[in-house]
Amino acid sequence: METDTVSLRQQVDSATTRLAGTVSGLADRDVRQPSALAGWTRGHLLTHIARNADGLRNLLVWARTGVEIPQYRSTEARAAGIEAGAGRNAAEFLADLQDSAAAFSAEAATLTRQAWQVPVHGLRGPEHPAWFTLIRRLVEVEVHHVDLDAGFGPDDWPDSFVAVELPLAAADFAQRPDVPACRIQVTGSTLEIGTPGAPGAAGTSSSADAAAVTAAPQPRTVTGAPHLLLAWLTGRSAGEGLAVDPDGEVPRLPAWSPNSGPGSWRT
Repeated sequence: METDTVSLRQQVDSATTRLAGTVSGLADRDVRQPSALAGWTRGHLLTHIARNADGLRNLLVWARTGVEIPQYRSTEARAAGIEAGAGRNAAEFLADLQDSAAAFSAEAATLTRQAWQVPVHGLRGPEHPAWFTLIRRLVEVEVHHVDLDAGFGPDDWPDSFVAVELPLAAADFAQRPDVPACRIQVTGSTLEIGTPGAPGAAGTSSSADAAAVTAAPQPRTVTGAPHLLLAWLTGRSAGEGLAVDPDGEVPRLPAWSPNSGPGSWRT
């Protein structure tokens, strides 16, 4: 089935509008406060989100023109750009967020069906078709909106986003040797994470209409709403709101690494 790039573009635009709404309520003193990401203020995080739009737009231009344009010049240049922009005032952050997102959206509107299939890649990881930049941008905006720590949480994620990202987040853990093996069953689908036979027990949650997880060596089932499962997998929750059977604490997973799953298109 062909990827619905129109729908994905609309989801990205809607997510950006919600984020801009949150940022518009921040004062200068607020953007200097810590974000939920260690070592980064809200200013660092907002700069990163804007530069990510620029970088992913580069990949769309590459797909449209056939001329390779890197997402960032280098890892060092990416880090330097974030640091350089972190000290601005709230109005500048909002304008940068909106302008960079608008440029990304405008470029996306120019791509043909053929261009969306052109393989591109970021700083790390394997190639992916250009249409996957839309999912990358959607995840960037929705997850970092939570990281802004300004009143938006996983329960505010749209169901459409959770449906897209939940299997991808599980895939990011696939066959990692540091992840206890889990089988996640969500509305008829089975998602595998971790390496079979890995030490320790882990489990996670289901969707509202039926999902269960088993794990070795002591299988546990963790149940809860899909957005709570996604928050747990992505490290945006310690498992609040999830129930464990047999009774116990929700298992801890190592840090979410969007580049780690085999064949992952995350970079």
